[in-house]
Amino acid sequence: MQIYSFSPFGYEGALVTVEVDLRRGIPAIDIVGLADNAVKESRERMQAAIRNSGLDFPIERVLISLSPADLKKEGAGFDLPIALGVLAANEANKGNGADTGERDSAPVLIMGELELSGKIRAVRGVHAAAATAAAGGIFRCIVPAANAEEAREVNGMKVFGADTLEEAFAAMSSPENFTEAAAHFSGTKQISDKNAVETNGILFPRITDGYEFGDIRGQRQLIRGLQIAAAGGHNVVAIGSPGCGKTMAMQKFPALLPLLTPEEAQPVTRIMSLAGLLHPAQPLVRTPPFRMPHQTASIEGMCGGGINCRPGEISLAHNGVLFLDEAAEFKTSVLQMLRVPLETGRITLARAGRSTQFPARFQLLMAANPCPCGNFGSDTKMCLCSSRAIEMYWKKFSAPLLDRIDIRISVKNESDGTEASSAQEPPLTTELLRIGIANAVKTQRHRQAKKNACLTPAETASFCKIDEATRMLLTKAQNRYGFSPRATASILKIGRTIADMELSAEIKQQHIAEAIQYRKTFSNFMQSET
Repeated sequence: MQIYSFSPFGYEGALVTVEVDLRRGIPAIDIVGLADNAVKESRERMQAAIRNSGLDFPIERVLISLSPADLKKEGAGFDLPIALGVLAANEANKGNGADTGERDSAPVLIMGELELSGKIRAVRGVHAAAATAAAGGIFRCIVPAANAEEAREVNGMKVFGADTLEEAFAAMSSPENFTEAAAHFSGTKQISDKNAVETNGILFPRITDGYEFGDIRGQRQLIRGLQIAAAGGHNVVAIGSPGCGKTMAMQKFPALLPLLTPEEAQPVTRIMSLAGLLHPAQPLVRTPPFRMPHQTASIEGMCGGGINCRPGEISLAHNGVLFLDEAAEFKTSVLQMLRVPLETGRITLARAGRSTQFPARFQLLMAANPCPCGNFGSDTKMCLCSSRAIEMYWKKFSAPLLDRIDIRISVKNESDGTEASSAQEPPLTTELLRIGIANAVKTQRHRQAKKNACLTPAETASFCKIDEATRMLLTKAQNRYGFSPRATASILKIGRTIADMELSAEIKQQHIAEAIQYRKTFSNFMQSET
């Protein structure tokens, strides 16, 4: 049997061949193949686990080779493949391998950490390992029982989940023990009724405590902007004084996001698996990630890094949301680092002669105060900040970064009395907001299989056509407010999203007029500041 394991590095990782040779000499265990300390220590764990499981450990000199030899091997996931390799070699050496023809020919992926008692612990990266193995033509794997469902989410993979070393060794010669999950890549796999509800044919997570928009009084423009953002995948920045409700509303945003399709969930699950964040109860991540890093986050924590190039916050938010609360308090370098991933949907990391590329197609939400004290523009409170302080505060947001923010909302404090009338209107509940979002999501999946915010220039020209009167309205706004070509394209995409929410095949003047409001709001704010 050809035994393979997996060495995680970045998003891709690499398969590692595990070979064992028994030879005459003083009993010892040698590991070659650029193994780190954790892998070298597996000699002791593996030997104790074999003996405590009641299995025979060879008395010969044991040579374990991990190839490719120039690839650094890290982690405790090599314990189980090394132990099974030693046991198989020992059985063959004794002449007890009459039934080992299957072992010698069929490749198998094996991962797991061993306890001294022989029990097998869960390890990270099993989904990524199984996906990499399947791409290389390996469709059988032995993994910890806690990781079995995670591995079964890989199409075609036959999995044996083992609790002990003895179980894993018995499974090596018994192909019938490997089970394959039902195919679900067509999107037919059902989601438990406990976790999802359907709105107009689109699955959403169930509304739990803290995610009801009906609890918010007023702030209808902010809620409307978040609804459009959820429907089309647009980036949002909300500017308002402390206590106005912008953070509370944005923290409820996950309730507006539909569940990921099986295809969208695969890279998200892989990233979570590599980061060790995959929960056994959710082997396939169907809920869009919602990441909310602290303002002290470093650039490495945001973009990823470390010895193994672990995923950062922007990759953990792939196909989901990255929310920066008090965005102006983040380091300037961190904010500027977001520009390229926002444009390309990926980030490339290079470490010690190796590079990896993580997907990072996230939706950016930002909340910020209008000035350091938070009272700039208030009708009832006095701003104590100097012009220089406000200028330095906003210099953290470069023009190229802000130009990539589609929806800009100025949030007024209810105590100012500016939205007293809106507070008396019926509340916008989460269930009601989902209706328009479901209309837009269904339309986009059928038309272009991606969100409107991700349309290329050619796709924007094709899917966002407007008539001459609407074009004149957009041109006037472009000249008046100095919109850049990117801003103009953004307005067209927002207009397309609003039209999709209303199931309108055409983008009408009122759709573009509303989209313009979300660009000029910020322009007016910046003009009043200066």
